[in-house]
Amino acid sequence: MPPSDPALTARLSDAYQHHQPWLQGWFRRRLGDAAQAEDLSQDAFIRLLRAPRLPVAEEVRALLTTIAKGLLIDHYRHDALEKAYLAELAQQPEALSPSPEQRAEALQYLIAIDRLLDGLSLKARTAFLLSRIDKLTHAEIAAQLQVSVSRVRQYLAQALLQLYQLDDAFGTPT
Repeated sequence: MPPSDPALTARLSDAYQHHQPWLQGWFRRRLGDAAQAEDLSQDAFIRLLRAPRLPVAEEVRALLTTIAKGLLIDHYRHDALEKAYLAELAQQPEALSPSPEQRAEALQYLIAIDRLLDGLSLKARTAFLLSRIDKLTHAEIAAQLQVSVSRVRQYLAQALLQLYQLDDAFGTPT
């Protein structure tokens, strides 16, 4: 939703006009892809727009750089996730291969799970992965993380709550 304050709108417009070409070039130099650079620079300005406050003019480039670095890290993580997913699919018999639509949906879901896990604290993420992937008991996880069993339960509840919300958003059963 665009800001309703005309002065804020003018400041955002000014920031966009002065910094968007620089930011797009920053992404293009790192990615070598003009279209991807344009998309990510737009994403950076959307995040700037959603910031709790617009920085003063002298700080805009610094904030955009910080936002851009985060977006670049996300881009590389999502790219690696996509490559791993496609490599795993290549190992499957062709008869079991999902349709392009199913592939795209699964990849979106994997990226959403990656974001969900990234949004958890390190201990909550570790507890969830130890529980789901390594099949450790709550007591084993507690010993490994050096926390109480009740704290492990809290970590897992936190992760599962977010996972259920993600499943609701994608319309998939848990």
